[in-house]
Amino acid sequence: MKKPSHRSTTAIWGWPLLIGLSSGVGLVSGLFSDGGAGDVLAGICLAVPVAVGTWFGWLRRSSTTGSR
Repeated sequence: MKKPSHRSTTAIWGWPLLIGLSSGVGLVSGLFSDGGAGDVLAGICLAVPVAVGTWFGWLRRSSTTGSR
């Protein structure tokens, strides 16, 4: 019989919190900036969730279906 694996709170919620924080910073930066570095920061911060979603939703799925 297998022992149940216990993961710490940081291991479970670390990445989702980091992605949420990045989204929040990007949204606030885009809202209050008027060009320049604020728009660049918003673009980078808002690209992180898109990149993660693309990686785990599309790229990873297509690489695992080809290996069967």
